[in-house]
This record gives sequence, structure tokens and C-alpha cells, in this order.
Amino acid sequence: MAYDENNVFAKMLRGEIPCHKLYEDENTLAFLDIMPRSEGHTLVITKEKSRDLFDISPEALAKLMTVVQTLAPKIQKAVGADGVLIQQFNGAAAGQTVFHLHVHIMPRKEGEPLKPHAGKMEDQAKLAATADKIRKTLPSA
Repeated sequence: MAYDENNVFAKMLRGEIPCHKLYEDENTLAFLDIMPRSEGHTLVITKEKSRDLFDISPEALAKLMTVVQTLAPKIQKAVGADGVLIQQFNGAAAGQTVFHLHVHIMPRKEGEPLKPHAGKMEDQAKLAATADKIRKTLPSA
């Protein structure tokens, strides 16, 4: 399948849809998931037009994962989590709902269950407060 220029993440990259942006550089964008599975649930997307892991150039994948590796421990610390789950889906059968390559960073607290995937929309004020807390710990581009 061809890359869909009108997917929600492509629209975010073009500034057509707002997001709670945490970090951006010339290759990636990181923002809070609007249906978080845990406090601080962040999505890191590539700016390369790629549907999934099998559609991205090795160079762009390396840049994406470098950002994931850099941000994950900072997000974990910002929300006081005990660990962090890194997750990435490829294809609808695997749970992918937006067909633009993205990686989930989900801070985990001991004994606290994850909320369902693609579950309930979070209150925007709560997301904004979480984003502010996390941004204080992150590098600027």
C-alpha cells in the first residue's frame, strides 16, 4: 500500500492538526498520545513518509530510534515511573491504527495497569500539564 498523505500524523507534521509537542528536530516529532495508556505516553514519529518499520530507510530508522532512546528515560523520570515500555506496531493485524511509522514510549509504574490501546481520550488540560512537566526534562532541538 502507498503512504497516505492524509493520515493524522502527516497532518500534524504539516501543522494542520495540533498536538502536545514534547520534542522536534529535522527528522522526528515527539508528542503525547491523546488516548494515553499511562501518564506520559508519548509517540515518536519519523518525518520520512513511511507506513511502518518495513517502509523506512535505515538512516531514518536510526535517527528515530536515537530520539526514542534519548527521550524515554527522561520521560520516565519526569512522571516518576519505575520503568518504560517501548512498543511499535506494523499492520492492522498487529494493532497499528495510524499508518505512519511511530514508536510508543509508555512509562510504567509498579502495580498500575495499562489502559486499553486506542481507549478513552484524555482531558486536554491534563495532557497540557503532563506535557509541561515532561518538556522541562527534555533537550531542545
